[in-house]
Amino acid sequence: MKKQIIAAALAIATSGAAQADFLRLEAGAGIWNSDPDNSTVTYKVGSFNDTVSASDDLGYDTSGTTYLWLNLKHPVPVIPNVRLEYTDPTFDGNGQKTISWRGLSYGTNSYSKLALKQTDLTLYYNLLDNTFWATLDLGLDIKLVDYTYELRDLSGTVAPYKDSGTFPIPMLYARTRAQLPFTGFGVEADIKYIGNGSTQVYDARAKVDYTFDMVPVVQPAIELGYRKQKFKIDEDGEETKTDLDFSGVYAGVMLRF
Repeated sequence: MKKQIIAAALAIATSGAAQADFLRLEAGAGIWNSDPDNSTVTYKVGSFNDTVSASDDLGYDTSGTTYLWLNLKHPVPVIPNVRLEYTDPTFDGNGQKTISWRGLSYGTNSYSKLALKQTDLTLYYNLLDNTFWATLDLGLDIKLVDYTYELRDLSGTVAPYKDSGTFPIPMLYARTRAQLPFTGFGVEADIKYIGNGSTQVYDARAKVDYTFDMVPVVQPAIELGYRKQKFKIDEDGEETKTDLDFSGVYAGVMLRF
């Protein structure tokens, strides 16, 4: 699957895709209210196969998550444009019921925390660049995930558990945008995706934004949208298997140069 994604990205690179006709820089930041409902974490080693629900068992609830992004478009045809992103959905809570993990029992006096820091490097090409107010980008995204999951009994009677790691996930990237003519409004959607057997990861967004065209050099803007992430990962050699589903509304500010 990784070879197929890289081959697709190379095909895009050699297709003579259009690029921006001048240098453009965009940056943004905001808050994403991510909800971990329908998420599960599984400990699957040997004869153990313990699955817990993030909301029903661990007490996780909607969390405000910071996100940052930087987008650079340039006029050089062969070199891809660059987009950088960072977000760190983190959830914690106290046990809602007695659960089994590694064959041990953790009750309502337990505490757990799940964090997935994500840094994205996206290399893409403009197939359409505001052509008749429409934009279409295709490319390759590398999502570097730094995850931590910990579970401990606050009374100290049960041994604590912690699993962590860092791994890259290559994904195909697509983005489309429509600018409403003669207004500051735009609508946009993008997705990053990879699927292979028992593993499926995607990160999808849809938004509306408005640009204040008051200053010719620096243009401030606001955005409001909906984001959904899925991390279904069941890899050999990993103790913690995940089927995580984060979704919710986000809002932020932007600067266009």
